[in-house]
Amino acid sequence: MKTNKVIIGSIAAIFVLVFSQIGAQLVASVIHLAGISIGICNIIAGIIYILLSYFLLKLLVSKFLKTDIRILRITVNVKWIIVAIALPVIVKGIFLLLPGEFVSSGMDKKQIFTTLSSGIVYTGIAAGLVEEMVFRGVIMSLIRERWNTKAAILVPSVLFASVHLIGMNFSVLSCILVLMAGTMVGVMFSMIAMESDSVWNSGIVHSIWNIIIIGGGLGISEKADEYSVITYVLESKSFAITGGEFGIEASVIALIGYIVVTLIAFVIIKRRAKTSWQYFDNRKSVS
Repeated sequence: MKTNKVIIGSIAAIFVLVFSQIGAQLVASVIHLAGISIGICNIIAGIIYILLSYFLLKLLVSKFLKTDIRILRITVNVKWIIVAIALPVIVKGIFLLLPGEFVSSGMDKKQIFTTLSSGIVYTGIAAGLVEEMVFRGVIMSLIRERWNTKAAILVPSVLFASVHLIGMNFSVLSCILVLMAGTMVGVMFSMIAMESDSVWNSGIVHSIWNIIIIGGGLGISEKADEYSVITYVLESKSFAITGGEFGIEASVIALIGYIVVTLIAFVIIKRRAKTSWQYFDNRKSVS
């Protein structure tokens, strides 16, 4: 595959993400005008976001790129479901062991439903699955086909980290921390997708992480979060512990979690005698 096609295909995949996101929100807004509650509209938006993205990405792959990306096939592995739950629970549990206090946002039942429907269905499930289809599905596969697996793991991961800085007015130190943590979590998702031969497993890990860590139920921060039902306000102001301006996803604690899961994926691959990068590079699709 030619370099320009890889670049155009990657940009188009990101465009699909943005287009589907905006489209889903617009449809939900129109439905809300008809008198449907925001909470229900959040759920509808999440479903539309996933379905529209999947359809457009499949169309992009088959019609424009004229290739078959097997990594988009739907397969789910139980071990990654276990990891998906364990990773954020352990990370959040460690934070709850640190000195701090619980602070309620004072939301009423309607506000809680609105917050959780968005956090679970849209920010959690939908965003997690769509981002994996784009970065670990289409882009990773295109880069691997044009260059090699090492590049296919690293480049989409750096790109994934970089897009999280768009629109953020962060300090230089926070930007560096986000790039480090974002790249590492991207590598983790890539290794899961490769080990399982499906982005749906990395998508599950990504989605459950989003739900538990930033889903709006229990937030953890150095100050009270008005967008979480309850916030555990940390006493520590350490940049490494709190994750700075981006939050605990960029903390050292989370970073260690990403590294551990990445090593687990690598060990599983190694035990299956798939230890060389040449093995992956000789395959017809990313595994």
